[in-house]
Amino acid sequence: MARRPQADAEFFARHRLAELEAWDDHALEAAGRLTTPLRWHADSDRYLPVSWDQAFAGIAAELQALRRDDARAAVFCCGGQASTEAAYLLQLLARLYGNNNLCSASELCQEASAVALPLSIGVEGGTVTRKDFAQTDAIFIFGQNVNAADTGFLHDLQEARKRGVPVVSFNPLRERGLLAFTAEQVPRDMLTPARTTVSTQYLQLRNGGDLAALTGLCKAVLALDDQAQAARLPRVLDTPFIARHTQGFEAFKAAMRASSWQTIEALSGLPRVELEQAAQVFARARNAICIYGSGLTQHRQGVRHVQMLVDLLLLGGHIGRPGAGIHPMHGHSNAQGQRSVGLRTAPGHTLRHRLARLYGFEPPHESGLNLLQTCEGMLDGGVRAFVGLGGNFLREVPDTPRVEAAWRQLRLTVQIATRLRRSHVLHGASAWLLPALDATEIDRQSGLEQALSSEDATGRVNASRGAASPASAELLSECAILARLAQATLEPNPRVPWQAWAQDYSRIRDAIAQTWPEDFQDFNGRLRTHGGFLRPRPARQRLWHTESGKACFLGQGPLEAEPATARDDDPVLRLMLLSSDEQSGSTVHGPDDRSRGIRGGRRVLLLHRSDIARLGMAEGQLVDASCAIDDGVERCVRGLRIVAYDIPPGSAAGYYPECNPLLPLARHGGPASVAAAKAIAIRLRAMPR
Repeated sequence: MARRPQADAEFFARHRLAELEAWDDHALEAAGRLTTPLRWHADSDRYLPVSWDQAFAGIAAELQALRRDDARAAVFCCGGQASTEAAYLLQLLARLYGNNNLCSASELCQEASAVALPLSIGVEGGTVTRKDFAQTDAIFIFGQNVNAADTGFLHDLQEARKRGVPVVSFNPLRERGLLAFTAEQVPRDMLTPARTTVSTQYLQLRNGGDLAALTGLCKAVLALDDQAQAARLPRVLDTPFIARHTQGFEAFKAAMRASSWQTIEALSGLPRVELEQAAQVFARARNAICIYGSGLTQHRQGVRHVQMLVDLLLLGGHIGRPGAGIHPMHGHSNAQGQRSVGLRTAPGHTLRHRLARLYGFEPPHESGLNLLQTCEGMLDGGVRAFVGLGGNFLREVPDTPRVEAAWRQLRLTVQIATRLRRSHVLHGASAWLLPALDATEIDRQSGLEQALSSEDATGRVNASRGAASPASAELLSECAILARLAQATLEPNPRVPWQAWAQDYSRIRDAIAQTWPEDFQDFNGRLRTHGGFLRPRPARQRLWHTESGKACFLGQGPLEAEPATARDDDPVLRLMLLSSDEQSGSTVHGPDDRSRGIRGGRRVLLLHRSDIARLGMAEGQLVDASCAIDDGVERCVRGLRIVAYDIPPGSAAGYYPECNPLLPLARHGGPASVAAAKAIAIRLRAMPR
């Protein structure tokens, strides 16, 4: 068997980092597995191998020196793939160090939900389980391409369609994955020629028109209820549910009635009749599920978008009963599990009290830096050290050139990783690269194979074990690396058993259960059961852990237009950033996007044919895209190839991370600090032929 590529000591002896900076993401990924701990040497501009003891001692010395000056200057960042156990160790390390600077790339997708859902229904995650798909009567999909979904969800969706359940999709792009299932998507159908239609109605709204579309949908549902009352027919609204379980309905109803159809149509880009047709599907459903993704959340008004979706469900009482509910779908595999064990910048009184009781220290009270605030801290010099557990920070954040320049000024960069990323070849003054086992490899500690846990979007916690031999005998697990780093950096604390945790992960789960007994009681026992277990989500039982004790109508407010229009005299377009089917998060596995028919590279810009014509350009032409937001910073991505695509006029689409430089850091979704990556005002300029 041919030896798999490895980014080992020999690899780094051949390549200086200045050379590797010019490699694209796919080439860096293809370099192979990291195999030995490394430290950057300025004289040679290379990563050179060091022992694990040298690595931990060197990193600890830097962190200790920085802590004496200002503990808040270090940031601890978690990638979305890290296990629940590793996330628990990381959050405790940060708080014992002295701050709550616990950021995660998942914030860019999930933070709008994490802000909106607790205020609306008292939980951070969705209320739907897989069993609900077998009992639902209607499915509404907002801003989510099901090509990016796991096969379990695809199977559930296909089975619902085979039962005749209508699926209504809202998406600016005409996504093939929302049009029809194929055998390639659902392996069990590979032996038949069957194709199952996904969307029974497809509403191709304007980019940035989500709030107006949701307003129109709610307005139309209220009108159908009026008609039912006038005809003495059963109500469309679940009025007993609204009266008993909600607050704010009257104000919400008044706001919906006051919104004009003219404004709704103009801002959503959808005809009234299409929204009314979708409302009729909703009104007929006994049990409705609403699914949404980053297409709904990555806007300045992302929090309101999620709250309006909740409001729609509350109208029909579609939360807290079988076959109904809200289902966020975000691309990071364990983002929810990490938040469930304290990976958040504002821990709250309860968590601080429990950590103090368990570990005998006073956790910091001051809210920490989230992902975007971390970038701002790098720019203003307040952040001086970065410890990363997985992920690829520099390819995940907005304003890439500005953040990269600030990144180079950091005093310390520490990366726990499995493969080479751009965030590794750019670095701070002291840079360390620590190779970890990946999820496919056997993790054996003290002679025993270890299991790790993760939590999916439904709140189900599952165990996993690697089956492959480790790529190198020098690899350590993420938990072992974090535990040894903590031991080297922090003062000895007999109440924090770092070494015991690293030797047996079940002890970490015991600690998690002690910290959150209401969610993780008998964590180890329940994890061993087939299929794992569901964490409690009180809203499923119509228990509302909100300030009022009820579910809240909160999404109403003024309808505001995003910048950019499709007027003939306006050269500004509204850009949305996309991922491809050969991509997981910011990691690019291949240059094509088969689901959209894109071949020959990712540096493309998808435009409507009418926009290509009115701008005097041609399909296949190379253009430079520049940000049209005037804040004194020039932002440009050069050499994008125009591709004609079924997308609303005035809109454009391009891939991240390639187009991240066009997104200003300051352009985010208010209280959620979610980068507004789905509506960036841009202008195009043809490149010289």
